Amino acid sequence: MPRISRRTAELGTENAFVVLAEVNELVRAGKDIISFCIGQPDFATPVNVQDAAVRAVREGRHGYTPSAGIAELREAAARYMGSMRGLAIRPEEVVVGAGAKPFIAYTILSVTDYGCGDEVIYPNPGFPIYESQILAAGAGPGALPLKEARNFAFDPADLESRITGRTKLLILNSPQNPTGGVLSRKDLEDIAAILRRHPEVWVYADEIYSRLVYEGAFASIASLPGMYERTIISDGASKTWAMTGWRIGFASNPVLAPQFVRWVTNTDSCASQISQWATVEAIEGPQDDAEAMRRSFLERRDLIVGLLNQVPGVACKTPGGAFYAWPNVTEACRMTGAADSEEFRKRLLNEAGVAVLADIHFGARVAGEGQHIRFSYAASRQAIEAGVARMAEFIRANTRRVA
Repeated sequence: MPRISRRTAELGTENAFVVLAEVNELVRAGKDIISFCIGQPDFATPVNVQDAAVRAVREGRHGYTPSAGIAELREAAARYMGSMRGLAIRPEEVVVGAGAKPFIAYTILSVTDYGCGDEVIYPNPGFPIYESQILAAGAGPGALPLKEARNFAFDPADLESRITGRTKLLILNSPQNPTGGVLSRKDLEDIAAILRRHPEVWVYADEIYSRLVYEGAFASIASLPGMYERTIISDGASKTWAMTGWRIGFASNPVLAPQFVRWVTNTDSCASQISQWATVEAIEGPQDDAEAMRRSFLERRDLIVGLLNQVPGVACKTPGGAFYAWPNVTEACRMTGAADSEEFRKRLLNEAGVAVLADIHFGARVAGEGQHIRFSYAASRQAIEAGVARMAEFIRANTRRVA
């Protein structure tokens, strides 16, 4: 039997979908599960966006588009990203993809060479596809630990100590998955000051949650002097307008845009034309639904953080953005006899019917930071209240048994 490549055999995954498969199996077996494991809005795509897609279908817009995307969407995305960041972005600097995720791979492939010792620094804990794609591209992964004491930002001095002559790319994610942490403008200024001493390092700014910041204004490193030319801005439709399944992302950089176009041609050919027209409407149409979703997420954030901090053995910082809570469950693990957060997660799922993700699903556990789990609070108020109540009861019941 022919063998698969080592690259494929060792390719990582997004564990939210692995846990979702576990959840679905339990549901099929009749188990009552409250799930907080998938990071996608639980709202319908706005009706005006749906209507734009129907119009595109009726008007026969079914075929291929240029690999870079339709001109109307590139123009709209350039205005949208530029206005949020105070930049004059030209449409030709924007490339449309089948979601924002492909641009992670396109960027790494565009700035590193396989097996040459090139390195990429990325946040840990972080979106697991960063590390997966770094390894698949044959580059060296450099995990940059996020610290709970810094509201899940990293120490800029720690960043500088990790940059070497082999470092080609720094990945930033703000607001962040899985912690909900937000890099402040001061954080970004400190990072930019370091990077100016290392002009050979590119920056991938994953800003897919840019419209979901709850305190202060969103800030992008691309907005700082001299940084846009070396920063790949990655944004998209999924989180802001509840369009995860429509698969539209867009990235901008004046140097790498033509390279991204070639990668799109080599992989997807182009993003769905129907979805592209829908996204033009999402960007240029009324923003009432997007703002209503943001307000709802803020209310849910405050609800879940307040409830989690009442649970025995749990301490949860207030996330500044996205729709994730990242509670510290170190004491809860001790109280229930769970060896670590992954055992705690599994028992919470199987014994209490609550599905979450563990910190190890987002990279190697950071030394000295304890045990964490991730809740996606893109769930109803009722689900949040019931799920946290089940977790609290699970801890109380099992603490009595091990006492």
